[in-house]
Amino acid sequence: MVRQPPPVSQKLVAVVVTYNRLAQLQVTVPRLLAALAEGLDRVIVVDNASTDGTADWLAAQDHPRLIVLRCSVNSGGAGGFEQGMRFAVAQFDPDWILVMDDDARPLVGAVETFQSVDRNAAMAWAAAVYHTDGRICDMNRPTLNPFWHRGMVLRTLTAVLRGQGRDGFHLNAADYAGTDYRPVDSGSFVGLFISRRAINTVGYPDGSLFIYGDDVLYSLGLRQAGGQILFDPAIRFEHDFTTLSVGDQRFRPLWKAYYHFRNLLMVYRLAAGRWFWLVLLLMVVKWVLKVRFYSGERARYLLLIGRAIRDGVMQRTDVAHDRVLKWAAPRWR
Repeated sequence: MVRQPPPVSQKLVAVVVTYNRLAQLQVTVPRLLAALAEGLDRVIVVDNASTDGTADWLAAQDHPRLIVLRCSVNSGGAGGFEQGMRFAVAQFDPDWILVMDDDARPLVGAVETFQSVDRNAAMAWAAAVYHTDGRICDMNRPTLNPFWHRGMVLRTLTAVLRGQGRDGFHLNAADYAGTDYRPVDSGSFVGLFISRRAINTVGYPDGSLFIYGDDVLYSLGLRQAGGQILFDPAIRFEHDFTTLSVGDQRFRPLWKAYYHFRNLLMVYRLAAGRWFWLVLLLMVVKWVLKVRFYSGERARYLLLIGRAIRDGVMQRTDVAHDRVLKWAAPRWR
C-alpha cells in the first residue's frame, strides 16, 4: 500500500546548508525527500561553494522537488541560511521554512507530526534534537534567556559554580520526555520551523555573521519583537556531528574561535541588556584561561580573542573571512 501524504494546509519548505560534507548530505537529502510524503513541499540545498564533489552529486539528482542553490563563494552557515531562506520565499512563497545543517535531518514522522496540527500558535517551533545514538544533543537544546526571567540568573550562576552552566537555562531531559509544548527564547538552526510571520516581523538571519550564533541572535530577536517560540518534544531530529577536541575546549581549525567569541558577545549584548559589561568581563577572563588548551598556538589564540572582543563590542561583522584566516595562520600578516 502506497503511503499517502497527510492533508496539508501549511506549505513547508526545507532549507539545508552544506559545505564539503558530501557523506553527510547523502544521508540528509534522501531523508528529506522521503519526508515529501509527510507534507514537505520542497527541499532546497544551499551549496556553499563545496569542493569535495558535492556539486557533481547534487547535479546528478533529478528529483523535481529538490532545488539546488549553488553559491560562488563560501559565506558560512549564516550566509547560506540567509540566501536559502530568501530564495525559498521568493520562489515558493511558503508558510513555513524548516532549516538544518547538512549533518542533521528529521527522524521519520517528524514532518508529519509538525503538519498534524495548526502551528499558528507560535511564530517558530523548535524540534527535539538527538545524537544518532539517542542521547539528547546538548548543543541544540532550546534555551530560556536568564536575564528575561525572574530568578533564572541566580539559578544559572549556581549551575555555573557546579560546572553545569548550561543546565541553568537550557531545557532538560524531563522537557524532552514530556508531551507539553514549552515556550523558549531561542532555538538552533537544526530543526527550527520558521513562519512567514516571523520573517515579516524580524526579517532574515544575518548572513554577515558567517558561522556561530546566527540562530540564537535570530530567535532572541524574534522573541524580543514579541514573537512566540515553542518547543515540541514530539518533533524529533538527529544531529550527526563531530565534537570539538579536548573536551569541547579547543577549536579546530583555530579560525573558528574568532567567530565563536565575536558572535557570542553580540548574543550577550542582546540577552543581557544593561548587564552586558559585567558579562563581558566574566567571559573575557574565562576565554583567556582557555589558552592552556592551545599549546603551540597560544599567541594566535590570544590574538583572535582580542580581535573578537574588539569586533564583538563594536558589533562589527564586515571582516573578510580571508582576513580571519590570516590571523589564525602560523605566519599571519
